[in-house]
Amino acid sequence: MDEKSKPKLNVNRVDMPRQDPKVRGKNYKEVALGYTVAMAKEEAGRCIQCPKRPCVSGCPVNVDIPEFIKAVLQDKMAEAVTILKSKNSLPGICGRVCPQETQCENVCTLGKKGAPVAIGRLERYVADWDLENKAKAEKTELPPATGKKVAVIGSGPAGLTCAADLAKLGHKVSIFEALHVAGGVLMYGIPEFRLPKHIVQAEINYVKSLGVEIRLDSVTGKLATIDELLKDSYDAVFLGTGAGLPMFLNIPGENLNGVYSANEFLTRINLMKAYLFPEYDTPIKIGKKVAVIGGGNVAMDSARCALRLGADEVYIIYRRSRAEMPARHEEAENAEEEGIIFKFLANPKKIIGKDGWVTSMECDQMDLGEPDASGRRRPIVKPGAEFTIDVDVVVVALGTTPNPLIASTTPGLETTKHGTVVADESTGKTVKDKVWAGGDIVTGAATVISAMGAGKRAAASIDAYLRGK
Repeated sequence: MDEKSKPKLNVNRVDMPRQDPKVRGKNYKEVALGYTVAMAKEEAGRCIQCPKRPCVSGCPVNVDIPEFIKAVLQDKMAEAVTILKSKNSLPGICGRVCPQETQCENVCTLGKKGAPVAIGRLERYVADWDLENKAKAEKTELPPATGKKVAVIGSGPAGLTCAADLAKLGHKVSIFEALHVAGGVLMYGIPEFRLPKHIVQAEINYVKSLGVEIRLDSVTGKLATIDELLKDSYDAVFLGTGAGLPMFLNIPGENLNGVYSANEFLTRINLMKAYLFPEYDTPIKIGKKVAVIGGGNVAMDSARCALRLGADEVYIIYRRSRAEMPARHEEAENAEEEGIIFKFLANPKKIIGKDGWVTSMECDQMDLGEPDASGRRRPIVKPGAEFTIDVDVVVVALGTTPNPLIASTTPGLETTKHGTVVADESTGKTVKDKVWAGGDIVTGAATVISAMGAGKRAAASIDAYLRGK
């Protein structure tokens, strides 16, 4: 083919339709509406099928991205599902909440010329096709049973991925979940409008279809310890309990009524369906003026939930500038479009109340100094520039650490000063015999896909151990 007859390279990605900001700020329906068939094929046609395939190495679970995209382009949707699920058991989740822009899409060759291929949007499209066309999708063939049993603690992204991979290798897996619903942070932490819960449960049902047993209301460390599980009949244990212990500022007034940790606020809304009150009788303080402290995805989720609960004004209070904010650009953009007010270079000093309830919050105005250990410029108090903001609800979204229950009931498990479990980065193996760990319990609060990558690496290591390799 000569140069003149080559199709012109399309450097602009196909945009995904979204609900109008004025409409979506008042409902819990999914904001991003997904690709049509024509949109998906047009976007898939942008992939140049480059020989080096940097996107595959940029994916924490090494999905064969060019191959599944080629299958979409060729209308081979069942094949696209098979390619995706051979490496990723939760594509409908990853296609919605994975930060592709810093991973696979960040190294896409097309990104040197224009916008990278919308890999995440195409992944979501394939997963949604699979959900709607179950009868057409290929069934996962399982190998003969090995006779080995593995206990997976926690049914979040790390636990589900580890369990699915081990089941595909022929091992018998039981997941022990503390809550009454499986899914971990996917169920209690991420709002319906960003990750619909029927998508999560459909992907959990896929994991169960591989033969994985899920035991709900099973608090490991209370009902049974790790040592008791190993003594009982399990050949190995994977710890994927996440990081569910919220961090606070430790400032005056933080114990006033109307102050929530983001964990509690989002759990009441997402898992306990406070947004459907009175159909679900979950109490939550619906503030008229709400301040959310923090600049990550959890802060964005909390602020957008507060808006949908009926708040008149919602503020994001963040001590650095927009440039340092860790939230995904897409999530911050969605929040701003919906009317969330960003107050940058502001740091809460004290929360003020009356009769035990929040009435306002005093903040320091900040400047940015030299970069700190995180690589971001350090916030410094600007003398004499305090200000007060009237609020009746405050949500603290400053990050989380692991619940100490597992560590405190498991002799021989090494932890850091932050409460995270010490584990080998490449295998997930802890210093305790027959015990692996991965996800937020090891790294502290991080992304869904990084937890999945850790679950996948641990599954490979556990399999090698069980086979005596």
